[in-house]
Amino acid sequence: MADLNDIAVFVKVAQYGSFSRAAHSLGMPVSTVSRKVTSLEEQLGVTLLQRTTRKLSLTAQGRAYYDRCSEPLAHLMDAEQALTETQRKPEGLLKISVPVIFGQNVFYEFISSFLRTYPDIQIDLFVTNLFLDLVAENIDVAIRFGELKDSSIVAQRLGKSVRYLVATPDYLKGRALPSKPEDLKDHRCVLLNGRNGEADWHLVSGRRSIDVRVSGPVSSRDFDAVSAFTYRGHGIGLLPSTYCDEEIKRGELIRLLPYWSSPEIFVHAVYPTRRFLPLRLQVFLEALKAWKSPLWLPLR
Repeated sequence: MADLNDIAVFVKVAQYGSFSRAAHSLGMPVSTVSRKVTSLEEQLGVTLLQRTTRKLSLTAQGRAYYDRCSEPLAHLMDAEQALTETQRKPEGLLKISVPVIFGQNVFYEFISSFLRTYPDIQIDLFVTNLFLDLVAENIDVAIRFGELKDSSIVAQRLGKSVRYLVATPDYLKGRALPSKPEDLKDHRCVLLNGRNGEADWHLVSGRRSIDVRVSGPVSSRDFDAVSAFTYRGHGIGLLPSTYCDEEIKRGELIRLLPYWSSPEIFVHAVYPTRRFLPLRLQVFLEALKAWKSPLWLPLR
């Protein structure tokens, strides 16, 4: 198949009827333009242009070839320009996956503000605790908490989260407060992703760490449910600080074993590749990093 660049040069020469004017339009030396047309003729085995000292004209084969090539080439150039324009202006569909913890007004307000700032961007939002395959599902970006197991994705750290042991005064009434992590075995706990009414809690205090097997009446896959049953006095919850800080201040929850917590859990924005990021994704990542989110703690 003939070189597409040579075809583009030939079309430009045919349009201008001049090597020199085509060369000026393309920003090439006249000699390069002439050489590319000659190379195309040699590849095709036909003469496309009649050259004389005073005139340049298309042969019959040249005219037929130009008629067939010029319109598809124009479509290709339009397509290239359209793609280039999308990189100059944030626009188009942005597919975002977030965990269920984000399904609340504070995040929706962030998205709403972003859409007002960039009215040519549309958002398709997936609120799920499933780790969707970004490539298979054509997801542009996902927000994920905790360890990242897929080494092929690109990750930007946004913040961190830490979980506290908390319970309501009603739950603690008449019960002995735990004085060490092992005492949690004697309490009812509200579980995240528990199996058969049990779960393992990994707690740290400075350089010390411990794994405690706890049990309880309720287990769920998301923190909204875990926090709801903890708030209602069904047991001790291991909740993100963003879910319990205000309640602790108001006395609605009591923090237990205050020197113990979960390890720091980092929050990442992940996406399939760092090459040729669409501008709509670039501005969204910038907005995320600038957002003072109540859903995670700032990095220090």
